[in-house]
Amino acid sequence: MAKKSKKQQQSGGTPATVALTAAGVEYTVHAYDHDPSHPSYGEEAAEAMGVSPERVFKTLVADVDGSLTVAVVPVAGQLDLKALAAAVGGKRAAMADPALAERTTGYVRGGISPLGQRKKLPTVLDASASSHATICVSAGRRGLEVELSPTALTKLTDAVVAPIGRT
Repeated sequence: MAKKSKKQQQSGGTPATVALTAAGVEYTVHAYDHDPSHPSYGEEAAEAMGVSPERVFKTLVADVDGSLTVAVVPVAGQLDLKALAAAVGGKRAAMADPALAERTTGYVRGGISPLGQRKKLPTVLDASASSHATICVSAGRRGLEVELSPTALTKLTDAVVAPIGRT
């Protein structure tokens, strides 16, 4: 079994934080006590960290013309499925079956990270991310977020940046 670095041990060593560490990316881990009764994973994260919901991004998995695609949008808004399909050259998008999203990414709903997924999926990051020096995304489990630059996230996930969110 491979040894974990101090940073991996402190962060819980999720596949997302392992990927960030391996890539040499600068990031900060934010842990908080997850409340299963909270109605929104993303809003809970923003509240717990004291961060604007415009800077906290949720990771959603959609089916675009039969292919799973990751959408990363602010928790303060919603995913525009038509815009997501257009961003990846597709015609139609719908939210993916949650069980399929979990199996494919290796993460549980509410803890899906755009980083360190079991199977690397095409990723689209909402264009609003570029207006922030750093954004927060799931670190791979409920109650754990990573803060990093949108540029680093784009590079690590090979993401397309497009306006896919709506308020």
